[in-house]
Formats: sequence, structure tokens, C-alpha cells
Amino acid sequence: MAVLSWKAYQLTIGDLSDRSGVPTSALRFYEREGLIFSRRTAGNQRRYTRDTLRRVAFIRVSQRVGIPLAMIRDVLALLPEGRTPTREDWARVSQCWQGELTNRIEQLTRLRDNLTDCIGCGCLSLDRCALANPQDTLATQGPGPHRLLNP
Repeated sequence: MAVLSWKAYQLTIGDLSDRSGVPTSALRFYEREGLIFSRRTAGNQRRYTRDTLRRVAFIRVSQRVGIPLAMIRDVLALLPEGRTPTREDWARVSQCWQGELTNRIEQLTRLRDNLTDCIGCGCLSLDRCALANPQDTLATQGPGPHRLLNP
């Protein structure tokens, strides 16, 4: 049986890009933002551990559902260093966003339901618009679509 060296467990940035489908420029950005980590070779080339593939997949899925990078970074910081995260580790991390995702679903549902007759301020259906705001009374609450976000 052949013994694999540490090099067999390392990915170059090109390997990571090919395997994850994420451009190298995005991987460099993720590293600058502290979302993924690499070690450097004597020639200053990046090398990533194989578990970085899971982290990148997690980042991409999180971004697709609208989670900001700062929140992704905070949650990834909860994962163990020095070993590949287990199913239990990922389950614990995913619990951090249950409330956030529930709030987003509720906001999107309200948005969908209230935009049937109106596409926002300035439309021509003010008599039926969920955003109608006589004399701009909602301005005292600050910017944003208050009736859609806080019915």
C-alpha cells in the first residue's frame, strides 16, 4: 500500500478553483476576508487543505441565500481547525442561521404578497398600494419600505 505524502492532501489555487467551480480571483478574495486559509510554499504559492472544498461550497450556498460575508465568516470561525468538520459540526453551524433565514422567508413572502398591485413607491395604483403613505408620515421612521418589512 502506498503512503501518501502531505502534498497529496494539498490543493493549489488552480486545483481548488477547478474542483469548486469558483474563480481564483474569488478564492483570493475569500482568503483576504478570512473565510478560507492557505499555507505558502517556499516559492510563495498557496496550498489549501482538502476540507477547504467544503468551506468554499458552504460559502457559495450561503451567498446564494443572501447571507452577508461577515455572517459567513463568523459562523465559519466556529468550525474546528486542524481537522475536517464532521456532520455534527456542520449541523451546529447551520443552526446559527435558522432565525435569520426564517425572517428572510417572512420578508420575501410579504414582499411577494404585497407587490401584486404595486411595484413600489411612485406607481399609479396608490388607492390599492400597500406602500401608500399620505403626507409621507412614514418618513419619521427613517428610510426603507416600512409597511413591507414591518406590517
